[in-house]
Amino acid sequence: MKMTLHIDEKVLKDIMKAHDFKTKTEAVDFALRETDRRAKLRAYRDHGLGLSTDELKDAVYPDYTPGESIEAPPI
Repeated sequence: MKMTLHIDEKVLKDIMKAHDFKTKTEAVDFALRETDRRAKLRAYRDHGLGLSTDELKDAVYPDYTPGESIEAPPI
């Protein structure tokens, strides 16, 4: 959909450079999707996922320690 928007050119340029976007459309699409993603994460934080404590425990490795760095296996 085409539309006319007034966007801060410096912010747009910074986002395009930081994320290596080639077009303004890519940058705006990214910004909208990222804003939506963050809103959904806030909703999960505030309202939960609807999972039981046992279901949440099953989703994490038994030996996981929060804050611990996980290294990728060598290729």
